[in-house]
Formats: sequence, C-alpha cells, structure tokens
Amino acid sequence: MAEIELKTAPADFRFPTTNQTRHCFTRYIEYHKCLNAKGEDAAECQKFARYYRSLCPVEWVERWNEQRENGTFPGPL
Repeated sequence: MAEIELKTAPADFRFPTTNQTRHCFTRYIEYHKCLNAKGEDAAECQKFARYYRSLCPVEWVERWNEQRENGTFPGPL
C-alpha cells in the first residue's frame, strides 16, 4: 500500500499572525486566478488548491464557490 503524505501550506511571511483567515482567502483567490490564466487542467495551479484546502474551512469554500457561480464573489478573480 502506498504511503500517504500529508502537507499543509508553507509559511507565508505576508501573514505573520496566528489568524490565518486572510492567508486562506488569498490562497483561494490565487488558485482561481491561476485557473483563469492557465486553464482548468494546469498542474501548476494544484499547489494553490492544496494550500487553500488545508487552510480554509469547508463551509467558507462552499459559500465562495456559490458566490463565484452567482457572480457575487467579493474578491478579485
């Protein structure tokens, strides 16, 4: 059986406090900007997906996904 390697987002000095809310939001935006720029199949975007998934609560991501679909997302995509 293959080993599973668990990782989280690396330290980002733009977010020095223990409150990682902004870090989560920024990584989510970076992921979607990358997809918009490079396409849905871009492998280099997957690191951003791993980062935001390890930092963000699932409820937030679900709400943001709904907002993106409705055109009401508050961030710059």
